Amino acid sequence: MNGLRRLFGDPLNAALSLGVLAAAAALLPALVRWGLLEAVFQPDTAACEAAQGRGACWGVVAEKARFILLGRYPADALWRPLLAAGLIAGSWLVAALGRLAGGRLAALLVLPPLAAIPVLGGGFAGLAAVPTELWGGLPLTLLLTAAGMAGALPLGIAVAYGRRSRLPVLRGLLTGYVELARGIPLVAALFVASFLLPLFFPDGMAVDMLWRVLIAIVLFAAAYLSEIVRGGLQAIPPGQLDAAAALGFTRWQAQRHVVLPQVLGAVAPSLANSAIALFKDTSLVTIVSLYELTGSLGLALAGDPQWRPFYLEAWIFLAAVYWTGCALLARLSRQLGRTAPQRRPATS
Repeated sequence: MNGLRRLFGDPLNAALSLGVLAAAAALLPALVRWGLLEAVFQPDTAACEAAQGRGACWGVVAEKARFILLGRYPADALWRPLLAAGLIAGSWLVAALGRLAGGRLAALLVLPPLAAIPVLGGGFAGLAAVPTELWGGLPLTLLLTAAGMAGALPLGIAVAYGRRSRLPVLRGLLTGYVELARGIPLVAALFVASFLLPLFFPDGMAVDMLWRVLIAIVLFAAAYLSEIVRGGLQAIPPGQLDAAAALGFTRWQAQRHVVLPQVLGAVAPSLANSAIALFKDTSLVTIVSLYELTGSLGLALAGDPQWRPFYLEAWIFLAAVYWTGCALLARLSRQLGRTAPQRRPATS
């Protein structure tokens, strides 16, 4: 009854609820018919062509799933990208569902991407070496997101504290870095890291494209995260530092155990927004020939004219993958907000 009262308790809510119900009644039958009842689930191009216009062709997903999700990784070692993706996605799931905090949570989010790199690269313990040019699909998307956030968050915290420093030179340099990073698009940063930065390397020195791109992502994301953390630091009343000092805490102990946990808990939603944005922005690395999810989808369909007409279903599948990742990151941010200590308002 309470739910019905919220939906139809006044004329405006009643009109909105009836409008939504009418739209659902008009659209859902057609969507169910197209997506399920008359859809083709087998990888059969003839059946898909016969059903075109009436039903979806999910057979393209069944046929191209390996290339979309795992890219051009060698077929005889597909367990390695599956393991790498499972490590990173599994760590997000455990962190989102568990109640870890502090160092254990940091280790859970940092160690899996570090472990995924040698798994993908190989070259040890009998594992064949696989160049980064062949890494792609979901493992590359997750790796860039997890490693990017793992590197950007500590750097952003350091920059936020540096911008509150009493040293004018340090404060000016960090302010210039933040304004420069926020003043250019990520595409420009990727181009600089990929094509301009190698011109400044000494002769004989080479840094792999993937690591140059990852460094650009870390520096770019850290500028935005630093502003988020700086805003959280400004919201902490100075009286808490005085109370910590009265309890015998040093300045850095007070920052680590009193201030910073409250800041991270308060800005957890904003951090999640940045992580979600980074998760989706990894699609831009395709322009420098690193084929993550969207790039792998383009490669999978571009070279096969039989399945190319059914790109819509492939993109819907990809949208579901991105939605799942974003929902998991959002759930993780809510968990961080619950486990972090909260600042209580002062009472008179």
